[in-house]
Amino acid sequence: MYNPPAFRETDTATLHGLIRAGRLAIMLSPSADGGLPDATHLPLLLDAEAGPLGTLHGHVARANPHADALRRSSRALVIFPGPEAYVSPSLYASKREHGKVVPTWNYVAVHAECDAEIYDDAARLRDIVTRLTDHHEAPRAERWAVGDAPDSFVAGQLKGILGVVLRITALTGKRKLSQNRPEADRDGVRAGLAASDDPRDREVAAAMAGKA
Repeated sequence: MYNPPAFRETDTATLHGLIRAGRLAIMLSPSADGGLPDATHLPLLLDAEAGPLGTLHGHVARANPHADALRRSSRALVIFPGPEAYVSPSLYASKREHGKVVPTWNYVAVHAECDAEIYDDAARLRDIVTRLTDHHEAPRAERWAVGDAPDSFVAGQLKGILGVVLRITALTGKRKLSQNRPEADRDGVRAGLAASDDPRDREVAAAMAGKA
């Protein structure tokens, strides 16, 4: 990931926070045929204490050929997209001063380089499915639990997936939030995005204000 110094985020705790805030990651790894990388969208749980940089846990469909590719290469890149927003030159104070401005995009992202393990142990699979479910059901008033379904049904569903363990070996974080612009331009962008009808824009404004 191209990452100029002004935008680099290197604090591991901050990067872990951004990973936890992400809901759906993108996992990529070399394809078996040497062509374009395999890519899978999947939710992942972070265990920050497992290893120097943490370990990610999830699962993929057993029929997904990505699992076989991971067995062969054992290397993966996991992308956690964060808030993002288009930045119009009209939001810059410098547009009114000299007009020498162009559009850009503000965004937050974390890339995790990982060593991958694939497993099919039923107990481990039930554990990660339960943990993922409990995590994403937690904010809901009426929560569903894996135990709400018949055991025989759950056992059958587990036969259709494979577990994925991704031990993080390197983390790259980028917070491109107008840090390279004059303060008046940053203020204009933050105010303009905060006033937007699009919640994605407002999320970036909050990130610029240090609230996300």
